Amino acid sequence: MEDKIYELLKTVIDPEVDVNVVDLGLIYDIKVDGNDIVVVMTLSTPGCPLGDTIMENISEVIVSNIPDVKVDVQLVWEPTWTPELISPEGKIALGM
Repeated sequence: MEDKIYELLKTVIDPEVDVNVVDLGLIYDIKVDGNDIVVVMTLSTPGCPLGDTIMENISEVIVSNIPDVKVDVQLVWEPTWTPELISPEGKIALGM
């Protein structure tokens, strides 16, 4: 189930950089307990103006593709996000 959720989250794009949240390294953990799904994530900066939108999009994409689940998106700041968390695919997309 976690693999399916990661694939769904690859459709959630950070509109500021046009790269998905998985490849940006913003998703720290996914926990599935029955119908309860917890997504632990961060943002690249605490003042990200689109943070709420990204979190809503994460919840929406999961709920719309997996029936009868409850999604809790938890925003954390530890560990601090750094560019080293970006996947090789994300780095290519960003021209790094």
